[in-house]
Amino acid sequence: MRCFFHLVNGRGTILDDTGLDVIDLEMAAAQARNAIGELRHANGGSGEDWSGWRLEIVCAEGSLLYVLELEPALH
Repeated sequence: MRCFFHLVNGRGTILDDTGLDVIDLEMAAAQARNAIGELRHANGGSGEDWSGWRLEIVCAEGSLLYVLELEPALH
């Protein structure tokens, strides 16, 4: 199935217009967690710049399948 990974907050949205083919929702969620980890790493490990943002996984039809908050990681 094809999933799209949109970054959303109360003021705006960064749409994923490419998407990714995944076997199931579990694989999509794993890809999303990896992407969030990369975002945190790019910001020096700080989640502060992404406070209030979430990553929404949607199917090709646009239905919301899963949401991950981009909050600072707890150690």
